[in-house]
Amino acid sequence: MAEIIQRDGTWAFDGTSVRITPGLHRSVPLFRQTYGEITVPLEAVAGIVYEPERKRGRLRMRLREGADPLLHATGGRLPDRADPYRLTVDVDRSGVAEYLAEEIRHALLLDQVPGEPTKAYLLPGPPVPVSVRSSDGTVSFDGTQVRVDWADTSDRVKRATGPRVINVGDVVRVEWLPNSGLEDGFLRFVTRETVFSKLPSEKDPYALDLWGNVSRDLLTALVATAVTARLPHPSTHTGTEREHESDQEREQVREYGNLARGRGLAASVPPPSDHHDVLLRRLRELGELHRDGVLTDEEFARTKAVVLRGF
Repeated sequence: MAEIIQRDGTWAFDGTSVRITPGLHRSVPLFRQTYGEITVPLEAVAGIVYEPERKRGRLRMRLREGADPLLHATGGRLPDRADPYRLTVDVDRSGVAEYLAEEIRHALLLDQVPGEPTKAYLLPGPPVPVSVRSSDGTVSFDGTQVRVDWADTSDRVKRATGPRVINVGDVVRVEWLPNSGLEDGFLRFVTRETVFSKLPSEKDPYALDLWGNVSRDLLTALVATAVTARLPHPSTHTGTEREHESDQEREQVREYGNLARGRGLAASVPPPSDHHDVLLRRLRELGELHRDGVLTDEEFARTKAVVLRGF
């Protein structure tokens, strides 16, 4: 057993996995404390290095591409302080940090752990159910459905459409950008119906606009990761499949345009106007057409997106 205990957390290696436990000190970011303990199997590790500095050093572990849904969901955008695979080390513990890193590297060689991307997630992500209150509303995920309850400060279009419920099977991907404090972030659930939507996050009913407390909004990465962990692994999408899907989507757009012109759907989209009540009435009318089967799911989603842009 090789172990290092620091104010920011504890890393322990037992020969088969690295257990990363966040510290309890108030300086430890809220995201790390909330995400909790992570057990990284050795087969998920690509490498580890100790970077010494004059006052404090840093342990940094690199995971194999595709091994962790957290890294895939956040796309490398987690702030350094919130990154669970970095540990600040006091200078008087640098020897322990070097020993831990050497033990892990030695085990990687002995077990001949490959460096190429994984074919499946090797870490489970956060447990469900998980719920986070952000600046734009509360987002919850129970393992099968995502639910978004809008805040009183959310855009009136979002509040008018009511809570958003999305089946995880309808989600194509999750897009996440942190709120930096200088620029807003977002959490967006992209479905096949909304994949071409160009709505900004503050008006997109499938997205949360992250503009408030930075630490609190960062917790939305928990939901992003939990959903991502239950989507098909990125290795299952080959380049040929992605090209084929793009061709299908372009064909759907052309078909939709023909159907819309044939049914006169453009008439149900009002010209630019300051009267939001008119636009809300159009949304209700579109909903009725969809429920009656006049509009397909695809037609409804795209026509609704046009109406929403009017806001």
